[in-house]
Order: sequence, then C-alpha cells, then structure tokens
Amino acid sequence: MQSTDNAYVSADSVVVAPKIAGYVERVFVTENQAVRKGQPLAELDPREYRAQAEQITSQIDAAAAAAETARSQIAEQQAAIAQAQAQLGAARAEAAFAGQQVARYQPLAASGAEPRERLAQLETQAQQARERVDAAQAALLAAQRRVNTLGAQVRQAQSQAAAARAQLAAARVTVESTSLRAAIDGRVGDLAVRVGQFVQPGTRLMTLVPVGRLFIEANFKETQLGLMRVGQPVSIEVDALPGVELTGRVASIAPGTGAQFSVLPPQNATGNFTKIVQRVPVRIVIEAPPEVRRLLVAGMSVEVIVDTRSAKGELERIRQAASRER
Repeated sequence: MQSTDNAYVSADSVVVAPKIAGYVERVFVTENQAVRKGQPLAELDPREYRAQAEQITSQIDAAAAAAETARSQIAEQQAAIAQAQAQLGAARAEAAFAGQQVARYQPLAASGAEPRERLAQLETQAQQARERVDAAQAALLAAQRRVNTLGAQVRQAQSQAAAARAQLAAARVTVESTSLRAAIDGRVGDLAVRVGQFVQPGTRLMTLVPVGRLFIEANFKETQLGLMRVGQPVSIEVDALPGVELTGRVASIAPGTGAQFSVLPPQNATGNFTKIVQRVPVRIVIEAPPEVRRLLVAGMSVEVIVDTRSAKGELERIRQAASRER
C-alpha cells in the first residue's frame, strides 16, 4: 500500500486570452461564475475591425466593377473589330480596282492611245489604295490586340477581387475574435479583466476551471513506483473533508520525474552530487458522487493510498527476466 501526502486536486484549466488587441467593451461574467461552452465571456471594441472589413468589401465591389467595365469594353471592341474588318475589305477592293486600272492603261499609254500622265495618276491612286489596305490591316490588328488587353484587365480585376475576398474572410475572423467565448464548461477564476482596459494579444483575462473533470496529481517517490500500475484502486482523503474516504484509480504515470519538467532542470553532471530521491507525478481519477465533487476545488491537499497488490509477484518476474538477459 503506497501512500503520499504530496498530492493535490488538479484540473486542466483553460486560460482565456484575446487573439487581437483592443479596448474591453463589455464583461459578461463575474468571479466564480459557472459557464457553459460557447457562452460569451467578454467583448472587445469591434468598430475598428468592422470598418476594416467594410473597407475590404468596398475593394471587392470596386474590383467587380472594374471587371464588368472591362467586359463591356470587350463587347464594344468586338464591334470595332467588325468595323475594322469591313474597312479592310473595302480597302482591298479599292486596291484591286486601282491595280486593274493600272494594268489596263499600261498598254494604252505605251501605244500612245492614252497620255502617260493619266497612267501616272492611276499608279499613284493604286499606291495610295495599297497603303490604305496596310493601314486597315494595322487597325484591325490593333483592335484584336485590344481585346487581349481588356481580357487581361478582366483577369487582373478578378484576381484583385479574389485577394480582397481572402482578406475579407480574415477580417471577419478578426471581428469574430472581438467576442471571447468559453471553450469548455467550467467556472470562472482569476478574473482580471475590466471594462475599458486595453489588452494585447495573449493577455490573461481569466481562467476557466473544468470543475466537473477534476483529478488528483500525486507525487510519489521513485522507490514507490515498482509495483504501481494503471487501473489500480486508490483510497483518497481530502484535507477539507476529514473522515470522508473517497475512491479512485490510477489513470496514468508521468513519463519523467518532476525535476525533468522544471524550468531549470538539475544538471547532475556538474559540481558536487548529492543523491536525492526523485518524485514522479501520478494522475488519479476521482470516483465520487456529484454532491462530493461540488465540494472539491483545484489545489486542495489530499492524501492517497494506492493498492499495488494486483502487481504482486511482478518484481520477482522482472528479476528473473533480468537474470536471463545476463
């Protein structure tokens, strides 16, 4: 029967802290109040963050309007392309006619039937017609490329809108973060927040203690753990309830001694060495009726006795196994 008075009632408490900075606008709970999961605890001033969300919403609307404008310009440009194609066709027809006129007048001018000045005039007109064809082709190509430019503007506006929507989602999360809610069922403890207080991200505002899930952390000497196993029965006596014997069971044994998990663990390889019996935390589940659980508070001192008789004979089997290895 392994016992220790180095044992205390514990709980996996949750520290309530904001994700964002701001002034506390409202506090909905009081010290020691029982709360349910999801219940509002406090609220920061959300006006600045809502304004940011509204500004991003305006950016989304502006990007959508820019995309719509570019689409309208593309529709207009299609009409301009059709017009340029018609002008190119007319210029080609004119150039073809001018070329035919030159071809018809060349033999006449050579034979003297027509004056050479008339042929020169027709050749000039044919050259001008060919230049108009080149200009019409250039205008058509420019109109077609303008469509590609407008399409790129549409894609750019769509990308800007997508980026703004992502920013809006983040801004909405920030607005939601102005409302602090309970992550678990429990009771409020260490309430340090006040209305009007400016808090930074990570500022400790209060602690939620899950009083319905209390357990005992008992620190046994290492010399007491040889036959201790998970599931063994435990006798519990709380200092606050003298004469009341509670029951429990071993839930788990820590993977290291308390010294190993301290902020400054001992370095036994340096300086003088004095052997000290180490202690190992053992978690014990409390098996008590609700009327008793309501009286327990995290941090209370208790005495526990673990019945290790279920592991009787294991130490001898361990010795035998070790000797066979040798």
